[in-house]
Amino acid sequence: MDWKKIYEERQCTADEAVKLIKSGDKVGFAHAVAEPPVLVEAMVKNAAAYKNVEINHMVTLGKGLYSKPEYKDSFTFNGWFSSPATRESIAEGHGDFTPVFFHEVPSFIRKDIFHLDVFMTMLSPPDEHGYCCIGVSSDYSMQGMKSAKIVLAEINDQVPVVYGDTFIHVSKIDKFVLTSHPLPELGLPKIGEIEEAIGRNCATLIEDGSTLQLGIGAIPDAVLHSLKGKKDLGIHSEMISDGVVDLFEAGVINCSKKGLDPNKMMITFLMGTKRLYDFAEKNPMVELRPVDYVNHPCIVAQCTNLVCINACMAVDFMGQVVSDSIGIRQFSGVGGQVDFVRGAAMSLDGKGKAIIAMPSVAKKKDGTMISKITPYIDKGAAVTTSRNDVDYIVTEYGIAEMKGKSLKQRARALVNIAHPDFREELKDEFEKRFNAKF
Repeated sequence: MDWKKIYEERQCTADEAVKLIKSGDKVGFAHAVAEPPVLVEAMVKNAAAYKNVEINHMVTLGKGLYSKPEYKDSFTFNGWFSSPATRESIAEGHGDFTPVFFHEVPSFIRKDIFHLDVFMTMLSPPDEHGYCCIGVSSDYSMQGMKSAKIVLAEINDQVPVVYGDTFIHVSKIDKFVLTSHPLPELGLPKIGEIEEAIGRNCATLIEDGSTLQLGIGAIPDAVLHSLKGKKDLGIHSEMISDGVVDLFEAGVINCSKKGLDPNKMMITFLMGTKRLYDFAEKNPMVELRPVDYVNHPCIVAQCTNLVCINACMAVDFMGQVVSDSIGIRQFSGVGGQVDFVRGAAMSLDGKGKAIIAMPSVAKKKDGTMISKITPYIDKGAAVTTSRNDVDYIVTEYGIAEMKGKSLKQRARALVNIAHPDFREELKDEFEKRFNAKF
């Protein structure tokens, strides 16, 4: 059948499309910017027609109304990540959380460990060959479309066409809902003196010709700002931010020295501003690939001069890194942190470096400050990166190298990069714990 006829015959309204969802179904959303807001809104509007529909996804930039208590008879949120809009449901008990390394999600979908009856996504209009592009999210979203029994697509003419494993033929989609609206954007982070100092410290560990993995936020952007004097940097990262565009335009990032996928920024999803989406559109240097390629430690290990930079909530004296929970409260998810930390440790050229970067203190709700370097992690907190995996810890006060160091050596190094206001207290805790002078 001609693809244009398929495309025309399967078009419908969002209200009509979500009627394909049945009580008891497991419904997956495409990741982050690729989540289809019009379809999600229609699903929530139709909540009275459902019982016990399970909603699965990683990051959401939407309202997450399906996770609110008033909808708990219709929907149960079971996240592979916890976002601001959904984390209360986990804390309140009517939602749930499933721990998973980011690179494992596509294989869990393929193996039906993560079963999907319905998958909802946002795509570009079809090209002249009948292929739509997901544009901003290859990660697990491509596998979700391949494995789900029913695929519902919101066709948005503002979705960028980005090269890589991002295309799906209209014959593989069950319903199309035509829309036109801007993509969600994340505002540029505010970079202060603390972030600038952390960025400078991280930059000392990055050599010319390095391949970088960075997340999003003030610290990754501060690192990028500190790299303007470097040369021939490359990108192999689960995502990139607007700071990468700045360094590309300055000629610092050219991917020419990459040992794996040279001359390309290899990423798995986009999340930033319209400037970033416009930069990626039909850019031969930018390629989106599924997360079981980009983040798989065995693939990451093939990157030359790899430096990965991730953030955390706290680090204890042993070097245990807590990045996704606050006590028993699930705050986010593991994401790709451990994928890249382990890939860096396995690097075939022996030059991989894994940096955990953080401000030395955090502000509590009551305004008091606490040290993020602590003798013990909070009761109930989950260890994200183990003490055996941890490599470098960086704060605004310096760098602590963990590999090959004893417990006492680790603790001393960490206390020395803690905030000065907490160092004496931490030294006392050191002496109590180890029965030794600091």
